[in-house]
Amino acid sequence: MKRIQFLTRMAMAVIGLGMFAQVATAADAPATFDVAGLKFKRPATWESIESTGMRKAQLKVTDAKTKETGDVVFFHFGGDGGGTDANVKRWLSQFEEPRDEKNHKIEPTTVGSTKVTYVRAEGTYSSGMPGGPKTPLKDHVLLGAIIEGKEGHVFIRYTSPKALAAASEKEFKSMVESALK
Repeated sequence: MKRIQFLTRMAMAVIGLGMFAQVATAADAPATFDVAGLKFKRPATWESIESTGMRKAQLKVTDAKTKETGDVVFFHFGGDGGGTDANVKRWLSQFEEPRDEKNHKIEPTTVGSTKVTYVRAEGTYSSGMPGGPKTPLKDHVLLGAIIEGKEGHVFIRYTSPKALAAASEKEFKSMVESALK
């Protein structure tokens, strides 16, 4: 019996250390990160996630009350990555709802001397890898930004439940524009 109690305590200690390590990693994540020569400022409550391959950076946004999460992914392919218009159309096509002003918004702008195209779409989002199976997610939002940078376009896609996106849209835009000032 004592051996079982000892092993149980040891297991709890190991689990506790693992949780501490995860918290420490999230808290110790750098406040800024680089994608294609642009230095972005990470919002303090957004967690940095390890990224590989085409994903040059990735963040996780968590609603403190509901625990719902959103994903922010940065892509850079060099060059224009197929162009701004083609990528906007691809993002919008990931929603079941018709493309109208009620569900979709495209906002080209200039920050400093850099062209940025913001995209906002809402409705039923088809989540999944290109060419793979899709999972329909109702009441979701995609916030996108395409930065026409000196080292090529940077594509930033944030997807989350509608309420979380609404609560963090200003932080999203501030993060995008932090790299252009």
